[in-house]
Amino acid sequence: MAAREYTVAIAGATGVVGGTVRAILEERGFPVGDLRLLASARSAGRKLEFNGAEVEVQELGPGSFDGVDLVFFAAGGSVSKEFVPQAVAAGATVIDKSSMFRQDPGVPLVVPEVNADHLASHTGIIATPNCSTIQMVVALKPIYDAAGIERVVVSTYQAVSGSGQGGIAALDAQAKQWAAGEPVEQQFYPHQIAFNVLPHIDSFLPTGSTKEEQKMVDETTKIFADPDLKVTATCVRVPVFGAHSEAVNVQTKRKLSAAEARELLAAAAGIEVVDDPAGLQYPMPLPAEGKDPVYVGRIREDATIANGLDLWVVSDNLRKGAALNAVQIAEELVSRELI
Repeated sequence: MAAREYTVAIAGATGVVGGTVRAILEERGFPVGDLRLLASARSAGRKLEFNGAEVEVQELGPGSFDGVDLVFFAAGGSVSKEFVPQAVAAGATVIDKSSMFRQDPGVPLVVPEVNADHLASHTGIIATPNCSTIQMVVALKPIYDAAGIERVVVSTYQAVSGSGQGGIAALDAQAKQWAAGEPVEQQFYPHQIAFNVLPHIDSFLPTGSTKEEQKMVDETTKIFADPDLKVTATCVRVPVFGAHSEAVNVQTKRKLSAAEARELLAAAAGIEVVDDPAGLQYPMPLPAEGKDPVYVGRIREDATIANGLDLWVVSDNLRKGAALNAVQIAEELVSRELI
């Protein structure tokens, strides 16, 4: 008996995440029988390649999900708010990259290496977390399972690709202006991003934190199903095109040596340990770009607190941080017969 193929749609197909979803579906041989590429009216009619054929982009609208089994939403919260219910009503299963449904108690928030078992509770919608949360929880999972975690302090160094095409274009243009000795024009971000660091991702909340920082807190506790897990985050945009970096300080419930942590991380799914300071080997965004693993290095004990560990975590935010995580969810749905 031939394996089943699925009718798959990508909403936001012409954006950076949607394009990466399409590429990863092809790379990993996901059983796509028919691919429907959906975007705004201005992108309709464009043709994009998939599995050696050209697929025409259609305008997202009424009827877009008729006969579709699975939809990847990569078009932002407002689009998800309007169209995800339509897709579910049409009988499709939705994997949503936006923040729209992440904190809905009826929607599982999933990173397959961490909590794939939560998929069993889905009722048509699965949310995929924020890019910075995904790579952190992948690195935390083996430590959490082995020793428990009391508290996490994370500082992020996030690439401009996390902002989409606008962020990429801003850094590219400003770097060229600077190199040419021309005035650097502020664009897209509230301040110049080239050769600068912005401690500001998303809007500020009354608490003084940004929405991005609060997402990391709320999403981590939901993914681990542990409301007592303490998380604090400072999220920073840096002039790097691709791959996010994070300095993660962890306080475990039980003492875990750096050597034990290194061994646990090296054996964990989705992680590659790069930790040889003497050989100048540690994770960096440039070599991580275009790659699938979460890279962990600079693994060391923090002597200033009981049971403290420091980690340096790097991953491609468009792949594991977005598109790859979504495709892995789809693969789990298929293997668990949940779609």
